[in-house]
Amino acid sequence: MAIQIPSRLLFIDGEWREPVLKKRIPIINPATEEIIGVIPAATAEDVELAVEAARRALSRNKGRDWASAPGAVRAKYLRAIAAKIGERKPEIAKLEAIDCGKPLDEAAWDIDDVSGCFEYYAELAEGLDAQQKAPISLPMEQFKSHVLKEPIGVVGLITPWNYPLLMATWKVAPALAAGCAAILKPSELASVTCLELADVCREVGLPPGVLNILTGLGHEAGAPLASHPHVDKIAFTGSTMTGSKIMTAAAPLVKPVSLELGGKSPIVVFDDVDIDKAAEWTAFGCFWTNGQICSATSRLILHEDIATEFLDRLVKWCKNIKIADPLEEGCRLGPVVSGGQYEKILKSIETAKSEGARVLSGGARPEHLKKGFFIEPTIITDVTTSMQIWREEVFGPVLCVKTFSSEDEALELANDTHYGLGAAVISKDLERCDRFSKGLQAGIVWINCSQPCFCQAPWGGNKRSGFGRELGKWGLDNYLTVKQVTEYVSDDPWGWYASPSKL
Repeated sequence: MAIQIPSRLLFIDGEWREPVLKKRIPIINPATEEIIGVIPAATAEDVELAVEAARRALSRNKGRDWASAPGAVRAKYLRAIAAKIGERKPEIAKLEAIDCGKPLDEAAWDIDDVSGCFEYYAELAEGLDAQQKAPISLPMEQFKSHVLKEPIGVVGLITPWNYPLLMATWKVAPALAAGCAAILKPSELASVTCLELADVCREVGLPPGVLNILTGLGHEAGAPLASHPHVDKIAFTGSTMTGSKIMTAAAPLVKPVSLELGGKSPIVVFDDVDIDKAAEWTAFGCFWTNGQICSATSRLILHEDIATEFLDRLVKWCKNIKIADPLEEGCRLGPVVSGGQYEKILKSIETAKSEGARVLSGGARPEHLKKGFFIEPTIITDVTTSMQIWREEVFGPVLCVKTFSSEDEALELANDTHYGLGAAVISKDLERCDRFSKGLQAGIVWINCSQPCFCQAPWGGNKRSGFGRELGKWGLDNYLTVKQVTEYVSDDPWGWYASPSKL
């Protein structure tokens, strides 16, 4: 029986609301190419209503209801959201899988992480209370100084389609923990589970206006949110090109932004590895989430002494990956998210071939699947550093390969990119791994693995992969502003000027 997509409206001020212009966007199942529902399409008019609701939420009862409430009060709501999402995990995971195409087992893992992330930031919200008025040591005894951590205000959160609910949670949970009021604008390609989050917030009684959720197109809803004068910060995850536009929109208002953008991450495999273990991590690092991860280790930098044996083994691992409808048991690779993305990935593969690279494995639609945006795990060899496939993010299940002979050469190749999000090194020599991790120009380094992610550890990149860090205590800091409070405590007059009474 087909899964029913719940019919939802925009979520503004704690209520479901019809978009002002009553626009809709079709939902397309990437596994079948069928329209399976619609989502509301917000425009600038709806952004205005959401911003007004968020500002009211911050000032209600002079802030005591949310922004300046004890962290323990906010933690109660975060824990209730975590519990409710846990209860609804089977339903939400299926919606996620049919909306964005990721295998159901992956989607279920994501929903576990969503609950865990809300729980984690509930703890940090409680911990904020103890950090208030932290004293500062000063060189003059006539003064005392302390620090207050306060919510930055109304925040706009713009999130991608590859981890629809999880990436939204990475922003929503710390923003709410900090005491901000938020407006979430998920990608129009996968918004269904974010609207389910709205339903969860309504069920647990989250105060009106604290979280508003607007689905819609980037230029119609995201752009007016980024440039709105009463939005105090924008946090964005997505392409480098869009991130640049958001910076431009925020610049006239000197509005802070945090950006998690594209990547072209390396995985460096030395000649002392267990080939099967390294081959599986290489496949996982690039083909997990159907290859649609900004941190995907999509450049394999392989020691020349094991290249032939390793690639032969890697091809066997890839041919063993089950490509199927995301809801089919054992599926490990589903369709990419949309027809546009499908065509873009195939074009990247064709461009690589035209530039002289060789498709060693994959590169096309699987023969057994006649519908859906499916692409086989693809391995491309004979790559040079000037090729597009080496330099540009594909955002699909495509791995390019280059060999090296020395450690210095491997590091130079690894850092040969405008991006700097993730990087992996695989070797039994842990001293080498340590040296390499220090030399890699990336915000995240994995040793003898690829892609593990924990909400306790910082996530973010360097160079054109953006700036700022999500997750961990760093994720909470994204949504806090630090206020210095200094007091003169001496009974003596300051005495800098001559007293008028003594003239």
